[in-house]
Amino acid sequence: MALAPFGRWRPKVTQSVAPTIAIIAPGNMGAAVAKRLTEHKVTVLTVLTGRSEASANRASDAGMQAVDERKLAEADFLLSIVPPGDALALAKRLAGVLTEANSKPIYVECNAVSPQTMNRIADVIAPTGCAFVGAAIIGPPPKPGATNTKFYAAGPAAKDFAKLNDYGLIVRVLDGPTTAASALKMSYAGITKGFTALGAAMMLAASRGGSAQALQAELAESQPALLGFLSRMVPAMYSKSYRWVAEMDEIADFVGDDHPEHAMMSAAAKFYERIAADFDGGKQEIGAMDQFIAGTKKNG
Repeated sequence: MALAPFGRWRPKVTQSVAPTIAIIAPGNMGAAVAKRLTEHKVTVLTVLTGRSEASANRASDAGMQAVDERKLAEADFLLSIVPPGDALALAKRLAGVLTEANSKPIYVECNAVSPQTMNRIADVIAPTGCAFVGAAIIGPPPKPGATNTKFYAAGPAAKDFAKLNDYGLIVRVLDGPTTAASALKMSYAGITKGFTALGAAMMLAASRGGSAQALQAELAESQPALLGFLSRMVPAMYSKSYRWVAEMDEIADFVGDDHPEHAMMSAAAKFYERIAADFDGGKQEIGAMDQFIAGTKKNG
């Protein structure tokens, strides 16, 4: 056995000794990850202070145990799964609790943040004595039997985190620096979410220009796979667009402001901000996109 920081002995995680996991927070992704773990007899802790009734219900359905923040340090791993704009603030908030604790969980930063932000978070956690894993989630909230949700992990403690492969998660360890998983996530999301923003923007432009029906017909004929992708992704982004604003800003940060494509990613962030406001308001632009997609399905 290895001696953890500040003298806590950690038993080797085996099939007979399931780890304890803390997950902040019980959003759609965090609760789904928790449910996969609790289905494999893992104890999952969370904090519900200040959270909504919907969050509390998700936590209960996932089998999560609500505890005080100080109890989080008793976990073997602490997974940060929050909107990317909240990731650094969460690390700063928990740093005091983790510093004072005798038990030191491995802090796993799972959010869609740039390598630059990942390093800032790692710098916050380092003085606490906790080991740090730079991770990224690619895929939807996991479901039993599905294999399309993967955790990519990097850093010296990533192999420890990979032990959760035995408890319902799919964890892939990357070679390279602690920011390797973050760079992968930024690149992947820049393609998928960046292209979704571009496609949705062109749907709206075609609708305003009176060419929506012609665009549908041409895409169906010459780019059916592309049209299918947009028909799935665009409606799915309506309720998520508020979270994608900060993610696109992180991707722009990853690209770097000395490259012109930085402005392209920043523009996508502004587009999602507009769609988020429309989703909470009159849904005029969402209605136009829905009409485009409905026409696509009808013509298909």
